[in-house]
Amino acid sequence: MGRNARKRRSPLAVRAVAASAALAIGGGGLVWANFYASAHEENGAQNQTKAAAVQIATIDCPDIGQKLSNVPSGARAGVDKELANLDNQITEAYARLASTRQAQAGDASFVQNAITGPLKDKRIAAIDRIRINIKRAGGSGADNLAQFAQCTGVAAAPQTNAGQGNNNQGNGQNNNGNQNNGGQNNNGQGQNNNGQADAGAANAGAADAGAANAGAGNAGAGDADAGAGDAGAGNAAGGGQGGNGPVAADFVDITKVQANAQLGVGANGLAANGNSGSRGSFTTKCGTNGNDNHNTDNVIVAPGVTNGAHHLHDYVGNQSNDAFASDQELAAAQTSCQNQGDKSSYFWPVLRLQDGSQDFDQNAAGGGTEGNVGKILQPTQAQIKFVGNKKGNVVAMPTALRIITGDAKAFVNGNANANVNWSCTGFENKVQLEDKYPICPQGSSVVRTTNFQSCLDGQNIDSANHRTHVSFVQADGTCANGFQAIPQLQVRLVYNVPAPTIENGTVVNPYAVDSFPENLHKPITDHNDFINFFSVKTMNKMVNCINTGKKCQ
Repeated sequence: MGRNARKRRSPLAVRAVAASAALAIGGGGLVWANFYASAHEENGAQNQTKAAAVQIATIDCPDIGQKLSNVPSGARAGVDKELANLDNQITEAYARLASTRQAQAGDASFVQNAITGPLKDKRIAAIDRIRINIKRAGGSGADNLAQFAQCTGVAAAPQTNAGQGNNNQGNGQNNNGNQNNGGQNNNGQGQNNNGQADAGAANAGAADAGAANAGAGNAGAGDADAGAGDAGAGNAAGGGQGGNGPVAADFVDITKVQANAQLGVGANGLAANGNSGSRGSFTTKCGTNGNDNHNTDNVIVAPGVTNGAHHLHDYVGNQSNDAFASDQELAAAQTSCQNQGDKSSYFWPVLRLQDGSQDFDQNAAGGGTEGNVGKILQPTQAQIKFVGNKKGNVVAMPTALRIITGDAKAFVNGNANANVNWSCTGFENKVQLEDKYPICPQGSSVVRTTNFQSCLDGQNIDSANHRTHVSFVQADGTCANGFQAIPQLQVRLVYNVPAPTIENGTVVNPYAVDSFPENLHKPITDHNDFINFFSVKTMNKMVNCINTGKKCQ
């Protein structure tokens, strides 16, 4: 039927058997090389990396989709396709950035002339088509979008030793569904990653690729001397098995992080429930995607566009969710949930172990050809629960309500919409991380927890930017701006992940969430998606259980 409903085939489980000086991803796909050449010096027990020359690690483009707050329904389809086109343009530009390191080293103006300049021209054309779509449908407010066409190159940050120290992060949020992470500084480029290196800082230019060491100035993709790291160990000079992250500074030993979490409060979005108001809960058991239902679509933000997400999703619940699924098809679909009254779709980016192995999508768009490589990890637990509101009752969610929480582009967008909670079993009430992946002690598992927005405007099941129709509760649990409290979805995913190690400033056997290529697999980009297709009967049961203080499933 022309759909991109790709189910995961048996993993190839192919390990790299020979180190190479450049790691080619996806056969004829991208080649990811080190981001800048470097010199090293010993300083006590620490091996510090100094950049010999500043190079661009990634591309930062304003997110046009988040600038659109009022798109007429008649223009939505055309606008969504152009927004997906903008994402494709960035992906292509980032691929060119990653494959022209040698040219960049010899020409300071190369990135502007050959990458970001042409990208701006393409973006202007796409933005103009967005404006025309909106105007034809009787809308307005799109005339100034061209000012957001310019993209900038983001230089790699200096590497600092990871895996130790405190990760003090602020909590909080505003009332429009956008979190304000008080512990971070937006700094004009999205965020200050507390020493976190943008791709390429993990021993770039000196990666041990078997016997091949990259020399300063031989960093060109495809160059035989470009260090790609120890492929067998899953490391590349640019960070991670795919060369575009993660890097050592993306990880922290959770036992060395100062306690920063309170019971019921994540690193970002507040849990809506408490000891008063509507105290019940409704749990739905939908499995852990044991049937390997995967695709790289996102029917919420890019309907009708194959590979609209540019990364792979796990799907539980609704089994027909792909880019081309209509609401009618979703309502009639099969479900993996034990309660057949729940045909809702729950989906999130897969977590991969970058141990040198390959998976079924090694040569596929959204997978290996876009830097998403390694063994896909299935959660050992996927706990899906709906809770109440500590100030009062909740109302039923409307059918086909769509909620996106977190931001897949948070590394380049900044933290306004980030909603990330990383921790380890046994530490969840002590430490919640947002810009670090935890290294868990033996016997402890990695945990991803998400508290969704739980206030609805009472009128819409979606919005032009997929955010303004919902919001988080305020600190006291109330909904602002006349919004109504709805059941809050809480998703907790648990993974058995071999603990990565940090060796001489390089992460060995890292894990990471799939991401848009230019977001470098940063932990801050984790996100979660939901489309409500509970039957009316089951939704009413949920609301009754929550409002009467019962625990149901």
